[in-house]
Amino acid sequence: MKLTKVSTALLIAGMVVSFAASAKVTVFAAASMTDALQQIAEQYKSEKASNEVVFSFASSSTLAKQIEEGAPADLFISASNKWMKYLSDKNLTVKETEKVLAGNELVLIAPAKSAANSVDIAKGEWIKGLKDSYLSVGDPAHVPAGQYAEESLTKLNLWDQVKDKLARAKDVRGALALVERAEAPYGIVYSTDAKVSKDVKAVGVFPKDSYKPVEYPVAILKDHDNADTRDFLNYLESSAAKKIFVEYGFSVK
Repeated sequence: MKLTKVSTALLIAGMVVSFAASAKVTVFAAASMTDALQQIAEQYKSEKASNEVVFSFASSSTLAKQIEEGAPADLFISASNKWMKYLSDKNLTVKETEKVLAGNELVLIAPAKSAANSVDIAKGEWIKGLKDSYLSVGDPAHVPAGQYAEESLTKLNLWDQVKDKLARAKDVRGALALVERAEAPYGIVYSTDAKVSKDVKAVGVFPKDSYKPVEYPVAILKDHDNADTRDFLNYLESSAAKKIFVEYGFSVK
């Protein structure tokens, strides 16, 4: 059956509307950004109802390896420059889009009901509080938060005292969960992780000169540079998004 010009036009218009309604941006992001990014995406969708943003949150190293193996991500947000460089060196990013999105800091946490309230991390007295238990951290073998922790504790000459007493989590939220359940007396996470949990408290801040600055680089991934991805990346840098990042405790420029 032949279509009239009007019906053909309506069909094409319907296809365009259908395509626009299904527009989706897939973001692979560091676990520590879970809450902030989800809120930013909700706000973004309320302003641009046609665009949907979906996330995969995990350790930056895990996500980088998945991307390397061909996982269909549009944007990558890492908790360390190391893993962004890893993908960039393999020509898996759109290099011109690589930039630092936000910053963070490392803190020592304890269960909310713990008797510990204020700890001088550098003095190391808090390590005695581990007793026969463990220090909860993201696995330093591959989790950025754990790597920052190892770097700091090494510079503070405390690493040898704790390296055999680590509960190694698959990502920083895993390290947080162990302390939330009071299964570990102390843990090392980002300040933003401590802020979103009612079951832990930050009892000490790691000296900033004891580890490299915690930065979250972002980039569009190779073969995924399109209008929708660019639009969400631009939104992440908007004043509206920056306000949310700050509310969750991240630093922005």
